[in-house]
Amino acid sequence: MTSVANNLGTEKLLNRNQGSFFKRLGKQWQLLLMSVPMLLYVFLFNYAPLWGWINAFRDFSTPAARDLYKAGQAQWVGFQNFEALFNSPNIPTFTQALRNTLAMSVINLVFGTVSAILLAILLNEVRMRSFKRTVQTVTYLPHFLSMVIVVSMAQIVFEDKANSPINSLLINLGIIKDPVYWLGEKQYFWWLVGVVNVCKEVGWGTIIYISAMTGIDPSLYEAAAIDGAGRFQRILHITLPGIKSTFIILLIMNIGHLLDTGYEIQYLMGKYGPLQEYSWTIDLYAYTWGVKQLDFGFATAAGIFKSIIAIVLLTVANFVAKKLGEDSLM
Repeated sequence: MTSVANNLGTEKLLNRNQGSFFKRLGKQWQLLLMSVPMLLYVFLFNYAPLWGWINAFRDFSTPAARDLYKAGQAQWVGFQNFEALFNSPNIPTFTQALRNTLAMSVINLVFGTVSAILLAILLNEVRMRSFKRTVQTVTYLPHFLSMVIVVSMAQIVFEDKANSPINSLLINLGIIKDPVYWLGEKQYFWWLVGVVNVCKEVGWGTIIYISAMTGIDPSLYEAAAIDGAGRFQRILHITLPGIKSTFIILLIMNIGHLLDTGYEIQYLMGKYGPLQEYSWTIDLYAYTWGVKQLDFGFATAAGIFKSIIAIVLLTVANFVAKKLGEDSLM
């Protein structure tokens, strides 16, 4: 009897919760209606294209195979395209593209995060609002510029002439004697990509950290100043802990996009000569095979591999953050 009563009580509670849920849902129909365009956008541009993943298991390597696909008689090859990623004799190989992608992504992550936090701290310490707003505007405007424009400016700054901005500065400071061809030396390429990315995105990333700093209680700074804490000590013990949760969330999200280093800078700055060995990324690899070589199956397999690794990295980073007692996404 007791178990039957408990089951009835549980069922009534569930029905009551469901009723209240749908009741609240009905009261908020305006908010649901406002969310429909965004849901449609996410579905159409993020989930619907996943149907194309099926091409990773088809053969597009020859004109005859592509003709069969057009006739509706595509050849299924299983996981052969995935196996070919690491067995392809073509140069640059997929492992080189993976190495370059990881290297440039880590450099972009470290440079971008550190520079955004430093700039946000410096602006947070500035008391002149006009100067602060001017610096913010100047630093985040490059975010809206086309990557073609940014790379064109970088090519002017880093050209090998003695009167170029960088070479002229370094020669006058006595650091170098002769002009350096920064864009032609492969050992500099990864770092140049990091510098260009920082110049373009540092202001945009700073906005988030400044917003987090505005949420810190000002009385904490006042109490620390009364106790004799200097400016650096206040930054170290109040500002940095205050943006810790924001930093963790952004770090998890950036780790999830670790393989999304892009292809614009790499294609525009390193598509010729010896730089190809250090400029090819997974995105460029997929572009070359999918658009130029028309091997859509192989290119799709490369994209799926990148997506799976990104999901794994995001899950691991989120799990580690949760185990350490930090904020997490899931």
